[in-house]
Amino acid sequence: MSEDQQPVKAENKKVTLEFSKLTLWKIISSVLFVVLIVSIFTGGFGIGKNGSPTGTTTRDLGDDNFPTGAAVVNAKQLEDDDPFLGDKNAPVVMIEFSDFQCPFCRRFWQDTLPQIKTNYIDTGKVKFVYRDFPLSSIHPGAQPAAEATECADDQGKFWEMHDKIFEEQSKQGQGTVQFGITELKKWAGEIGLDTNKFNECLDSGKYTDEVNKDLRDATSSGGQGTPYFIIGNTPVSGAQPYAAFQQVIESELS
Repeated sequence: MSEDQQPVKAENKKVTLEFSKLTLWKIISSVLFVVLIVSIFTGGFGIGKNGSPTGTTTRDLGDDNFPTGAAVVNAKQLEDDDPFLGDKNAPVVMIEFSDFQCPFCRRFWQDTLPQIKTNYIDTGKVKFVYRDFPLSSIHPGAQPAAEATECADDQGKFWEMHDKIFEEQSKQGQGTVQFGITELKKWAGEIGLDTNKFNECLDSGKYTDEVNKDLRDATSSGGQGTPYFIIGNTPVSGAQPYAAFQQVIESELS
């Protein structure tokens, strides 16, 4: 073999190696994309009895009687008269069914909702509706917290109470979140509510039925855990990354 042939073979080997790496990367990227899409409709990666990276599931309650999904969902038919952000006539309705003691719901509120608000809610493209999905068996403070925000809404401060509860939840760290009626009444005063009216409303159970209706609508529409979303005609489970919500919203807008 002549010496002038050696560099050619070495170069061929290099080209083949680079081509193989490129092909492998394309395959890995395709697989990751498919996994992301699947995760949107299954509630995230690795859901299990002890919790999920993206949400708290009804399986965590030890209850297998919840619906496993809904064949057809339509956010506009499920928005009810619950508090919302954005243009009431926005082309896409996005509903969040949430639990105030769920750390994954806090993660969505803290990390993802601000981006959705900036890019879609404030621009008139999305009407964002908040509805309650308290998993009371594992989050005993979720039901009274949901009722507390409804009582705050009577005084025009639903979103202030909503944000206050998640802010206080974040102060308690990543472990078990503990708060109840005593804390809720304290926080109501801190956001400037008339505490006498608020306390009377909360103690009376005025909004128990309203919260329970939200929960029924969540489960009947396919919700198996929190947070659970319906964006247009698309259900999304778990505190997915912003890119996942962006993809669904853009699809619904097109």
